[in-house]
Parts: sequence; structure tokens; C-alpha cells
Amino acid sequence: MNREQKAEVIGSLKKDFVENQAAFLVGVQSLTVAQMQTLRKELRTKGSFLRIAKARLMKIAVSDIPGAQELSPYLKEQVGLVFASDHFTEVAKVLTNFSKEHQALRLVVGYVETAVIPQEKIRVIAQLPPREVLLAQVCGTVKAPISNLVGVLNMQMTRVVMALKQIGEKKQ
Repeated sequence: MNREQKAEVIGSLKKDFVENQAAFLVGVQSLTVAQMQTLRKELRTKGSFLRIAKARLMKIAVSDIPGAQELSPYLKEQVGLVFASDHFTEVAKVLTNFSKEHQALRLVVGYVETAVIPQEKIRVIAQLPPREVLLAQVCGTVKAPISNLVGVLNMQMTRVVMALKQIGEKKQ
């Protein structure tokens, strides 16, 4: 690999860090080609992708990015970067499930919006329900007090109507 190719790889990695919401560092040392293809396919369905480059080039790429410099100690051995443009929780779920099925893949660390996330927190993020479910839960929580108020007001109106009906029956 000559200098121009290395500069191109470094520039591409910097661009990926800037344009994507999250990145996950994964160990790919013992993955077979078939397993790697399966992982890439699963990641593509979630709008993410896996980049493999020399660790030294990755270190150079993260050196200029705010917050990403903290990834440098983890950039050793054979590692890959999984970039997620949005819905990084679903990408974390794919990586966690794949690492359970294939012991060769190991989660190292995550990088979300200038913050480094340890492996344990990636597993916690992976257990979160999908975005749509969370939004539905928030809507239900916001809607509950209003629904209760409507129920109480309906009950009060029903009591008034019942009281007027009883008064009308007594007068007859």
C-alpha cells in the first residue's frame, strides 16, 4: 500500500466518523470469510457497514476527531469499525446477537456522538426496545393523565344526569 492509498483510507475513515452517528469497534481476528459476509449482510439491512483497515491507519484517522482520540488504546490487533448512520441501537443489537452466535466476533468499545462507550453499555443499549416502541410508550405516558381527566369529567356529568333524573321522578 503506497502513501496515496494510505492517505485515501485515512480520509475515508475520517469522513465515516464525521458523517455517522455511531461507530463500534469489533474484534474480527478469527472470523471466517463466510461469517464476515453474513455480518456485513446483516449490518447492511440496518443501514450500517463494516470497515476493515490497518490499526495504525485507524489511529491516525481518529487522532484529529474530537472525542475519538480515546479509541486509540483499543486500536490494536485485528479490529474493524462498524459505522451506524442512525438507529445505532439496532446495530448494537445485531452486533451483540452476532457475537453470541459466533464467539470469534468480540465487541471492544463503542463511540456515540463523541463519547466512548464500554462493552457492557453496548450490551445494555442492545436490550432497549426499538425506537417506535419507545415513542409509543412516551405517548401512552403523556396520554394517561388526560384520559383519566376525561373519565372523571364523564363520571361527574353522569352523576349530574342521574341526580336530575331522580329529581324528575320524585316530582312526578
